[in-house]
Amino acid sequence: MIEKFQGINNIDLRIDNKLAQMDVLKSNSEVIVYLDIKSPYAFISVKPTLALEQELGLSFDWRPYTLDIPSYLGSARKKKGVVVESKGRSPKIWNAVRYAYMDARRYAEKQGYVLKGTEKIWDSSLANMGILFTNLYFRDYIPAYLEAVYPPFWRRELDIEDINVVIQCLESAGVDSTKFEHFATSEGKLMHDQILETRFDAGMYGVPTYVVGEDVFFGRENLPYIRWILSGKNGPAPDIANELLTRETR
Repeated sequence: MIEKFQGINNIDLRIDNKLAQMDVLKSNSEVIVYLDIKSPYAFISVKPTLALEQELGLSFDWRPYTLDIPSYLGSARKKKGVVVESKGRSPKIWNAVRYAYMDARRYAEKQGYVLKGTEKIWDSSLANMGILFTNLYFRDYIPAYLEAVYPPFWRRELDIEDINVVIQCLESAGVDSTKFEHFATSEGKLMHDQILETRFDAGMYGVPTYVVGEDVFFGRENLPYIRWILSGKNGPAPDIANELLTRETR
């Protein structure tokens, strides 16, 4: 369980004694949200997830889940749109990657955002630890931090591997980043890595992932169902297949 602290004066970073107790599926919050800054599908999930959080008057527990993309999609690097390096990425995988960007882009544009495919596979761990840092110590600033980092990254305007850039994002969101650098190399990294070490055993395989009680949901398309659960399960559960069948029989 991640214990939350409010305000920079309380940040003594003595979280190491709680690491052994942290469970990736447990929280004091009704919902745990796992994100990765470099995931286009996580990006387009942020706005509707924040809207649901506000609608229900809840405070979700936002945590990082840094994807190991080369392990299942291979690695590649482009320069001005031209592939200059590719390893372990077959033509079929390239097609899948292009489709994912196209699919996510249509929803990003609906939300008023730009989504450009990245030109390399970024190490998003620092920016993701920014989520963890903000969630632990400055919880009310989560929306501002996500807005400070996600849109410019997907416009290709942000180097999320540069700790000074991440610190600037924290500061622009209103977060006191004084102790972030230490956090990112000590307790924050331990917590970040522990999530990655236990995610598969916990049944988590991608982002966005939502944990509600004992249930794990993958993908923002589950938000209507999550709303139904958190609203007391009043009426039939939302299900697009049942909805379409009902329309056909009218």
